Amino acid sequence: MAEAADIKGTVPSPARRWLRRTLTVAFGAPLLAGLLQAPVTAPSAAAVPSATTAENATGSKTVDVSLDTLSPSAPVEGDTVTLTGTVTNRGKKAVTDASVELRVGPRMTSRSEIEQVTGRTGYRSDSDPAPAQDAPTAEIPKLGAGLSAEFSLSVPVSDLGLDEAGVYQLGVSLTGQTSDRPYPRVLGIERTFLPYQPEATQKKTQLTYLWPLIAPSHVSAETATDDQQTPVFEDDALAAELRPGGRLDQMVALGKDLPVTWVIDPDLLATVDAMANGYRVKEGSLHVPGPNKELAKRWLGSLEKAVQGHKIVALPFADPDIASLAHHGKDVPGSLGHLQSATDLAGMTVETILHVQPSTDFAWPVDGAVDPAIVSVATSAGADKVIARSDSVRDDLSYTPSAARPLGNGSTTAVVSDALLSTAFEGDMVRTEGSSLAVQEFLSQTLAITLEQPEKQRSVVVAPQRVPTVAQAQTMATALRGLSARRWSQPSDLVAAATAKPDPNASTSVPGSSRYPRKLRDQELPVQAFRDMKTSRDELNDFKVVLTLPERVVTPFDTAINREMSTSWRDRTRAATIYRGNVLDYLQELTKSIQLVDKSDLTLSGRSATIPVTVQNKLLQGVDHLVLRLTSNNKNRLKINGDRVAELPVKVGAGHNQSVKFDATAAVNGQVPVTAQLYTEDGTPYGKPMSFIVKVSEITPTVMLVIAGGVLLLALAGVRMYTQRKRLATQTAEATEAETTGAETSEAETSEAEASEAEAPEEAGKARETEGTGADGPGAEPGQGGAREPEQPSDPTPDTGSESGDPSATGEKVDR
Repeated sequence: MAEAADIKGTVPSPARRWLRRTLTVAFGAPLLAGLLQAPVTAPSAAAVPSATTAENATGSKTVDVSLDTLSPSAPVEGDTVTLTGTVTNRGKKAVTDASVELRVGPRMTSRSEIEQVTGRTGYRSDSDPAPAQDAPTAEIPKLGAGLSAEFSLSVPVSDLGLDEAGVYQLGVSLTGQTSDRPYPRVLGIERTFLPYQPEATQKKTQLTYLWPLIAPSHVSAETATDDQQTPVFEDDALAAELRPGGRLDQMVALGKDLPVTWVIDPDLLATVDAMANGYRVKEGSLHVPGPNKELAKRWLGSLEKAVQGHKIVALPFADPDIASLAHHGKDVPGSLGHLQSATDLAGMTVETILHVQPSTDFAWPVDGAVDPAIVSVATSAGADKVIARSDSVRDDLSYTPSAARPLGNGSTTAVVSDALLSTAFEGDMVRTEGSSLAVQEFLSQTLAITLEQPEKQRSVVVAPQRVPTVAQAQTMATALRGLSARRWSQPSDLVAAATAKPDPNASTSVPGSSRYPRKLRDQELPVQAFRDMKTSRDELNDFKVVLTLPERVVTPFDTAINREMSTSWRDRTRAATIYRGNVLDYLQELTKSIQLVDKSDLTLSGRSATIPVTVQNKLLQGVDHLVLRLTSNNKNRLKINGDRVAELPVKVGAGHNQSVKFDATAAVNGQVPVTAQLYTEDGTPYGKPMSFIVKVSEITPTVMLVIAGGVLLLALAGVRMYTQRKRLATQTAEATEAETTGAETSEAETSEAEASEAEAPEEAGKARETEGTGADGPGAEPGQGGAREPEQPSDPTPDTGSESGDPSATGEKVDR
């Protein structure tokens, strides 16, 4: 301090203090060795390391030093810097005579130097500065194995030896000794950074920070049967994020006071809006009322207030995985159409719910990684700006250029976010140590960017992780508040950053596909996922054309198919497969609600009759624009409506059946297979075909029964006549015999025989009349008193009798 006092107002720099301490130790050590006497002999040359690098491997990680807080994070002249933290003995022996010391390094000259220091572990004498002589220390007499102790250090900025504006390495170390090595040495160290810019820079960096509101999909394709089509959720997990203290609650609460650009997935807004208007949740096979309607209303109200005055960028609906689409989906027909529909829906959704006009011309591939295929797909739906990242679009420059630059042929603008700043908060921010270090590094990197070219103003974009945790969001907010003084940066928005003047030296080439990260490629949706989407889309297109209210089905399924392509399915392969399967299964369940009722085989009465086929509609809306086609597999034996194939239009009301009847004519007896198939009006088959057998017979079983009855009556009449004639013959013989006994007796018997002979024909006629009318009384049809032909159980009514030869109207409806 004496030397410092010689020049008023000066403070020795860390480098000078380090040199002074080194000289003092060098000259004073021999003198102390000769004067001091101790019962314990000094360690031998083999025991005492000649260099601290050797000490690095034998004890500099014995104690874990945790730096929990550093305040203020960006000090100015007159401030007092306070550091708090914890030291923990990870070794097996107690540490004694320990002290926590502050080490201030020289000014750092580049961003790469900051990055190198971040990766260091353990004490290194060649790069770690000596303890600051003027700074206080925290003494810890003894620290047992496995135990921890807290510390706090406060030092005025004037005592830190900060010579000029810039970024300084700040270290906190513990020096102590153990019983096996009883001499002072560094047992642990933690490094951080101190950005020092007491005055505002001439040119400030324009800093754009993206604030993402994105969440996984929770809504199924199913809706309730009410007029409002209440949506059905797969689960109610989103409520936990909306509750006070939840992730989405914190994103809104923190973001409202920060200079950020909101990047919103419209699907999240639509989902919460559905909750606010009433929703249902799957619970096994049941759909129970959702209990968090008011919670959703509160969150939406808070968000609407928070975004006022901020720029909003709307991603395509459900945040589609552009890289997966580019690498696996674009060759599957119709896949790019999903991206177009998602883009069209985005702006309308945000404007309807938040009542603000968003920007919809930005595409954001995962982690900002791009290649030619990704850029091509990203811009295919109308977006002309792609948010990339500097570890993908690399600049071989000694400074950080502005984010915006023309990409490829110049028709697309790449907004290249800074990789180091964008990944600064991806680690574990739950522990205060991790959060504090991340904040200091972020602030230091931003200052270093400004000081790279202080005479030029540049625009820098930060695109953090899509779904930050609560702790990560809180740390991000802390870092942005650290820039609130605006001494070297000032806030901007993404739209302004995209229109900033490009740096002529910045790279404008699109990296090749071989440079796309393998880790990201392994997370992408497979080709089969896009094939599943195509299957669902094709079935939906066939289904909607027959509905009288197609929008009730198309809207929920369109959004569900968009959700199948969401970026949120990365690392959730099984969940994504289940979701796609549920969407397709439910769609097929609905399409099968319109079907043909199975028919059993039937017999054609006579040469002509009608064949009924029943169409069933279990839906809650009517169906139209369907055609029923009936095909005879043998035209020569059976014709339908005069030809081998006949078609009739079908229109069935909600929840009803309709019997469609065709004229049939037979030429030859025998069995004829007949196929019934529904088609849409454009000729596309709808549902599965239904087949049955028509048995053609000119003499039907009923006619045969009538003929058999007639033959039987004739036989009975013959027997009757034979009996009467036999009786007559007997009576004649007896009469002849009686003539010999007397004339009066012979005459009487002759009269009786004549009366009997006259009665026989009359009784025979009555017998024939009675047998011909049957058991059901006069006027009954032939065969009604005998066995009846079995009806077809699948038909509403038997229409094949000779009395129903005329076809029924095709518009006839039969209630279920």
